[in-house]
Amino acid sequence: MPTHDSGQSRPQRQNEKTDEVETSAESSSDVAERHEKLTEDVDAILDEIDDVLETNAEDFVRAFVQKGGE
Repeated sequence: MPTHDSGQSRPQRQNEKTDEVETSAESSSDVAERHEKLTEDVDAILDEIDDVLETNAEDFVRAFVQKGGE
């Protein structure tokens, strides 16, 4: 059923605010876990790049330039 937006917001009840706080707390722990996982992934990729550069930097750069930086 479509609703009309009159530009006014309805007042929130106290229990709705409590639900938002609980959801926010759960979300922040999920975000923290996701951030930690992404940080570990980025660190692993950077370590791999570092290893490649240590062993064969000239070939790595030459291959990168030949591919047009893709």
